Amino acid sequence: MNYFVYFIHLVLHCWIVGLVVSSVNGKQVWPVPYERVDSRPDVDPFCQALYPFCPTGDPDGRIPVMTDSDVISVFRLQTPVWEFKYGDVMGKFHIMHDAIGFGSSKTGTNFTMEWYELFQLGNCTFPHERADVSAPFWCNQGAACLYEGIDDIHWKQNGTLEKIGEISGEMFNEMARWVQEDNETGVYYETWTVKSDSGLNATTWFESYDCSQFVHRTYKKLLDMGAELTSPTPTYYTKIYLYSGEPVRLGNDSIFQQSSTKDLATDIKKFYHSFRSHQSVVEMIESLLEAFEKMVLEKTFYFYYNSEYWKLPMKYPYIKIIYEEIPLP
Repeated sequence: MNYFVYFIHLVLHCWIVGLVVSSVNGKQVWPVPYERVDSRPDVDPFCQALYPFCPTGDPDGRIPVMTDSDVISVFRLQTPVWEFKYGDVMGKFHIMHDAIGFGSSKTGTNFTMEWYELFQLGNCTFPHERADVSAPFWCNQGAACLYEGIDDIHWKQNGTLEKIGEISGEMFNEMARWVQEDNETGVYYETWTVKSDSGLNATTWFESYDCSQFVHRTYKKLLDMGAELTSPTPTYYTKIYLYSGEPVRLGNDSIFQQSSTKDLATDIKKFYHSFRSHQSVVEMIESLLEAFEKMVLEKTFYFYYNSEYWKLPMKYPYIKIIYEEIPLP
């Protein structure tokens, strides 16, 4: 028998299981998983930074190698966004930037490591309009930056600089290898976290991918390696939330190349036109009114994630910036 009958049963079993798995996989998973790439793509010369990315770090993203027996202090760093230019202005609104500090006991050298936008936050949040490109054009890459030194005043004056643990040089080197891999495959910055509502049991549709997420991924990696990290004070992070009903996937850049989606393409571009850069005061007021009409009256927000466009049916309170407590992993 009976091997043939057994073989048929096995094939049928695998086929049925395959159907079930396919059916489960066919359903949308929430939150939508962040999509990594095989390697970091080249940057289009159109994308230009107002402030150079990682000006004092290694241009190739290399991280110094520590001796295995070294004892490395780990610091939690936080300061208002653009503190170097505007002081504590953003801090008043709890819009904070997060990083990690390291200090070698053997050499006395300190390092700062952070993950942020290559071309500033606005470029990662909204696209550009280009006459030679049919689709909105995004300059939304982010990357890790490690440079020598910890600017005590920069972090302490309006933010946080506190030691949260120690690791060995061997752990640091292993973490460095992970950072370089993470940096090569997780390349697109995402400003928004999108949820169904502001309640405790809300569904998260999309997670942000920003400086604080990088810090938490790094903490988790260190903890997985056996590090002990504790903070004597509550750890708060800035989250920018959009609130919506279940998102509707619209498609990728092909939307802007097909006659059948011409009206949708026009509506998406009109929506993003309200958030274009380099506006006069009058234009900015007009754009704010247009954005209010679209988001609050029409309850629509066009959202870009994993190189695809989604329509968010917006819900009250629409948008919130929350400085919320998130414990160490």
